[in-house]
Amino acid sequence: MPTTISSREFDQDTSGAKRAALSGPVFITDRGRPAHVLLSIEAYQCLAGGDASIIDLLAMPGAEDIAFEPPRAQIQTRQVGLL
Repeated sequence: MPTTISSREFDQDTSGAKRAALSGPVFITDRGRPAHVLLSIEAYQCLAGGDASIIDLLAMPGAEDIAFEPPRAQIQTRQVGLL
């Protein structure tokens, strides 16, 4: 469940915001509007894909069920002048 705090509250209780980020994202507002999001490193890595390689991603369970149709490469050929 996300938590929302003001910039002032964040400045006054940074450690509380960090604790709240362990349970979910913390939205930090500036003049009542969301301006930043504080995440735990685990949540960030999950969103960013972590350090997974293409091999790890292809080996994950259910990967064979993901629809993937890459565009066909358009390769242009041209004459090369050899001396």
